[in-house]
Formats: sequence, C-alpha cells, structure tokens
Amino acid sequence: MEREIIKDLIKWKNSKNRKPLIVHGARQVGKTYIIKQFGKKNYDNLIYVNFETNKEFSSLIEENISAEYIINKLELFYGEKIIPERTLIFFDEIQANERALTSLKYFCEDDNEYHVIAAGSLLGIAINRENYSFPVGKVQMINMYPLSFKEFLIALGRQNLIDEIQKHYENNERMSKDIHELCLKLYRTYLIVGGMPEVVKTYLEEKKVIMTIDVQAEILESYKRDMTKYANSSLSNRIISAFDSIPLQLAKDNPKFQYKVISRGGTASIFGEALLWLKNSGIVNQIYKVIPELPLEMHKDLSSFKLYMSDVGLFVNKAGYPLYQIDLSTNPTMIAMGPLTEHYVANELRINGYESYYWESEGKAELDFIIQKGMDIIPIEVKSNIHTKSKSLDMYMKNFNPKIAIRISEKNFGYENNIKSVPLYAVFCI
Repeated sequence: MEREIIKDLIKWKNSKNRKPLIVHGARQVGKTYIIKQFGKKNYDNLIYVNFETNKEFSSLIEENISAEYIINKLELFYGEKIIPERTLIFFDEIQANERALTSLKYFCEDDNEYHVIAAGSLLGIAINRENYSFPVGKVQMINMYPLSFKEFLIALGRQNLIDEIQKHYENNERMSKDIHELCLKLYRTYLIVGGMPEVVKTYLEEKKVIMTIDVQAEILESYKRDMTKYANSSLSNRIISAFDSIPLQLAKDNPKFQYKVISRGGTASIFGEALLWLKNSGIVNQIYKVIPELPLEMHKDLSSFKLYMSDVGLFVNKAGYPLYQIDLSTNPTMIAMGPLTEHYVANELRINGYESYYWESEGKAELDFIIQKGMDIIPIEVKSNIHTKSKSLDMYMKNFNPKIAIRISEKNFGYENNIKSVPLYAVFCI
C-alpha cells in the first residue's frame, strides 16, 4: 500500500542535519512494513532488529551502548557489512529495550553518518524513564497513523478521483452529480473499513466489508492485551474501563468526556493516568475545548475535552454500528452518524498535521472543530448529511468574524458568505 509517510522518510534520508528517526504510532498501523519497504528500495542493505522477539541480540547491548560497539555487534550477529549512508539500521519495538533507545543519543553525537530508524507502538508507556533517559534533542520523531481516506482511495486504485477532488476543492467548483455520489459511497465504505492496513488488505482481497469485522475485533482485542501487559492490574482495569466508555461518552447530548460515565464517582485523579496511557499509545485522539485566540494551544481548557478513537473503522466495530445503515446509497438517517462523522474528521485533520480543538459558548452552541493555519483561526462545522443549517457556526461567525469558515457535509463543493462547503470525502484537501 502506498503511504504518504514515505515522503517524510525520503526527506529524512536526504537531510543534511539528519538525526536517528523514531516512528511512533499505535500497534498495527503499518510501521514495520513501510519502514522495511523504504529500506529495501532506498538502501543497499537493511539490518532489521526486533527487540521484542530477538532477545539474544538485545542482551548483547545491555552493558555497552556506544554506536561503535553496536555497529560491531550488528555486523557479527547478522554477517553483513554496515556501510554509512548505504545501510539502513532498523530497530523495531525499541521500547522493549530501554538501553537501545538510549543508544540513539550516541548514534547522533558520535556516528551520525549511520542511518538509524527506530519504531515502537508503546514508546510513551513501556519505557522506564526513571532508569533510562529518553534521548531528548538527539532524535527526530514522526507519527504514523492508519490509512487516511486519500490513502484508502490509492489502495483502491482510484488516484483519478483524488486528482478530481483536489481540483474541485481548490476552485470551489461543484462536482458532477455522478462523481459526487460515487465519492460519498466510497467515503461510507471507508467509515466501515477504516484505515488499519490489515483490515484494508482484507477488504481489497474479499471485496466485502462484512469480512473485515473479525480482523477489526482481533485488533481491538490486541489493544486490550497490551493494556494488561504494559500496566499493573489496577491501572489496566482503569484503562480498559476508560477505553470501553468512548462510545457512551459520544452518545451523550454533551459529548464532553466525563469521568463519571466510566464509573460512578469517577474523577480525573482516578482515571487521568488511564487516559494518558490511551493517548500515549496512539489509540485515542484527544480534542480540547479552546478560546479562539492566537495561539490556540495557549488557550485550551485542559479540563474540557472529547476523546475519539484513532481509527474510524475500529470505532464502528466497538460501538456496534449496523453496517447496512452506514452503507446506504441514500443519506444515512441514523441519529448516531454524528459521532461517527466527527471521528472521521478528527482523524483526517490530525493526519493532515493539524492540532484541532473545539469551541463552546456557555452551553448554547458548540462548534465541532477549530484549527490554526498560520495567523488564521478557522472554524469547522461538521454535518453527517445534506442538512447544513447550523446555529453554532452562525453564532461563532457573528462573535469572531473569521476570514473563512469551513462546513463539512454531504453537500457538494461551494463558497458563500465566507463559508467554504467541503464534501465529507474531501477533508484530506484541507
């Protein structure tokens, strides 16, 4: 599958100020596969070490973690010459060996001519920072997410639709009715399948969305296994309870995350660590309430937030959505399409590199998303169907008079009264 992160990896390879690279992301988003493919295509040889499974090599670097020592041991262990600039060293599941993580500091300081990439699913959780320090300032970090809708279209062989969507987005031109409806149908398919590579692969092979359910269920179960493996029993129970509450949180009239929904008497002091675990693992996407002033990050309310799962297909599976209603050829009428649509938009914005927030006006109005682009604060209203009347967006525009606002819905492209109409399938263009 073609992934956008390849462009970032090539940029890293060609950088004059290159540091060891850490690729972080939730388990099973495709980190191992894509880095191996990158190594095979762009280097003479690839040295691959999985620290979860290769305990023998892992034990060799417990005492000495200098770059020179590790290079020597790698050459002896794998029987291959490691050549600067021409060999890619890939440390996978590096969180299983804290010493290996610390060694990246010395690759940066002493032997930066070697190209080293590390990956891990639970880096923010499994590392014992009391014993081993994270190489702050000595590594570059990038995040990898499930396939975006754009990448999903590429996997389907529909690059032509991507070009067409981007052209109409840039020119604010209406899409032809047939193509518009085709794109909406593919978008609804993506809502069900989501972007986990193994799930997408299953869909491509079987051509039936129903065949993806068991694969999604196994991924969700693997997440829970991680929760019990990398946390003590008390914390793991709280993590699982918080994770299981996500559909309930978003089904409320007020989708703000409430600890009491997890458990009667629940508080931030009880469940705060559990939420941090979920966030650091890449399993969830946290969106904070904000006052719309520059810079947005300095005006967010840490006590008010919404929580979304980082893959929309996994959310559909976990929440038990009836798939036939999502996949209707006409507008879905299910009430719960709102939280599902917000999941999709939240993740697309994050993949596009935006830190997104939401706005609320004393309980009278709530705007789904706000993003900052340069010096502009852009409000974004999300609708799950063609009905786009919005008191919240109207109130926001009246109060703050933004240069431009975006309304995402099933309606076609358009622009009127400083509001840019963006179809749901075109969020990747923002």
